Amino acid sequence: MKTAVSIPDDLFQQAEKLAQELDLSRSALYAKALKEMLERIRDDAITAQINAAIEANGPQEPDHFARRAAFLMAKRAGGDW
Repeated sequence: MKTAVSIPDDLFQQAEKLAQELDLSRSALYAKALKEMLERIRDDAITAQINAAIEANGPQEPDHFARRAAFLMAKRAGGDW
C-alpha cells in the first residue's frame, strides 16, 4: 500500500543514510522500523499484563526446589555461582 507521511528533514536524512548503509530501499527500511516498533509495543503490553498479574497475587514464597534445581543446572553448565 502506498502512503504519504511527513517527517522532519533531519530524520529523513538519517533514514536515507541508514537505508543506504543497510542496502535497503526506503520503503523496506520504514516497513522494518514500523514492524519492530509494533512488536516492541505489543511485547511491552504483554510484559505489563504479566507484571500486573504477579502484583495482584502478592509476594510468593521462594520455591526452594526450583532454586536448587536452577543452581545445579547452572553449575553443570559451567556457571560460577
